[in-house]
Amino acid sequence: MNFLSTFVTFENLHEVRRLCHWGPVIALSVIAICSTMAILDSIIWYWPLDTTGGSINFIMLINWTVLILYNYFNAMFVGPGYIPLGWKPENHQDAQYLQYCRVCQGYKAPRSHHCRKCNRCVMKMDHHCPWINNCCGHLNHAYFTSFLLLAPLGCSHAAIIFIMTMYTQLYERISFGWSTVKIDMSAVRQFQPLMPFSVPAFAATLFALGLALGTTIAVGMLFFIQMKVILRNKTSIESWIEEKAKDRIQHYQTGEEFIFPYDLGTRWLNFKQVFTWSGTPKGDGIEWPVHPKCHQHTLTIEQLKQKADKRVRSQVQYRAVEDYNGACCPLSKGLQTFFRTPCTEEPRIPLSKGDTILATRGTKWWMYGDKVLSEEQMRAGERVRGWFPRRCVEKCHYDTAASDSTSEKKVN
Repeated sequence: MNFLSTFVTFENLHEVRRLCHWGPVIALSVIAICSTMAILDSIIWYWPLDTTGGSINFIMLINWTVLILYNYFNAMFVGPGYIPLGWKPENHQDAQYLQYCRVCQGYKAPRSHHCRKCNRCVMKMDHHCPWINNCCGHLNHAYFTSFLLLAPLGCSHAAIIFIMTMYTQLYERISFGWSTVKIDMSAVRQFQPLMPFSVPAFAATLFALGLALGTTIAVGMLFFIQMKVILRNKTSIESWIEEKAKDRIQHYQTGEEFIFPYDLGTRWLNFKQVFTWSGTPKGDGIEWPVHPKCHQHTLTIEQLKQKADKRVRSQVQYRAVEDYNGACCPLSKGLQTFFRTPCTEEPRIPLSKGDTILATRGTKWWMYGDKVLSEEQMRAGERVRGWFPRRCVEKCHYDTAASDSTSEKKVN
């Protein structure tokens, strides 16, 4: 019983409902198809279990499946950890450095953010992942990243099995023009397959190969993105905050020096903040070790400055100078825009030349804001808000909103 409780931890039984979502359904289906086909292909057509290599291959396939599912379910059910409802700092004076969450009726602890889908303030929130139908945060960051590593490794192994199965079974039946390919198949020819390699088996193997290769590429890229922020002891959200801090300082020419407070100086120390032998990350999710030149509220103070800056700069209008179709990764807008697309589920908004946008935040290559709509659309309650490439817009030289506010000040 203790083993089962350590294998997967459920906060409440209703957490099982997380499986009833398109993300886990697709993810588990891909794992099931690739694992099942790899095992069947190995046993029936490619590498028999009565050989040493076949036995080792079979054990490795089972091992990949178990490790992938273990980390996947822990990432889903252990969860990121949530700030207690109504939380307040022990020192009441620290509340002035924190944002207040009206939904949770409490303050947001350092590194926490409110997730609209989970409807809770999440400890050290990185992002909300639809594939696990949960947030990636403090408690499950290691499990989630381990899953991102193991899935491509297991799929790569499965892809090799699929390729070799089709090669060995079709080599003597169909000429593919592979006369120059020299592969020693003497060990394979020593046994007869348990059943013929039929057309349905070929189609199923080819389909599984496509899933395995697609998963290896897509999930492998996500793993490198996660490791990039982990080795700097950041989250994806904190990377955006740092970018916005540099943009704010450059815009106002304040001469400030923003130091990210949670980078401990070396990649190894940052790595150990997430990955531990016990599987439980360091810290309680509220207080964190910080850079010697910083303190616990360095980042939260910067967030408050950015929030105030957002209110001011949201009145600055931008005009679209290029058309944009709303694609997530638009290759026509440049390689940097393509590869630096925001890793978020937030929408992209299509633009046409002449559209007016009120930008509220952004990165070096992308901006986020609201499109100015017609009076009829505003009366109907419509709102178009999302990301768009920075190169598609330019700042309006004459800002009516800013001029109106200036004239009001002069009158007063």
